[in-house]
Amino acid sequence: MTIDQVRTELKELIVKELNLEGKSPADIDDAAPLFGAGLGLDSLDALQLAMSVEEKFGVRIPEGDEARKIFASVNALADHIVAVKSAS
Repeated sequence: MTIDQVRTELKELIVKELNLEGKSPADIDDAAPLFGAGLGLDSLDALQLAMSVEEKFGVRIPEGDEARKIFASVNALADHIVAVKSAS
């Protein structure tokens, strides 16, 4: 699975799992923050997204500060998934 495929699947997962009404995967900027000013996700969204990512991609999302870096953007999350997958 290429990084571009992971990004595409992540954006589809975000829209579907978090019920982002009026948003399509194409509306999500790969580099935009997922929380705050970007997509405006909150801590409950982060928990749901972490569980969905772990289930779909089979990678563990750590907690705390490390998770904040991973959830910075679609790019950061895709990079984490690809790094974990290629290490295993």
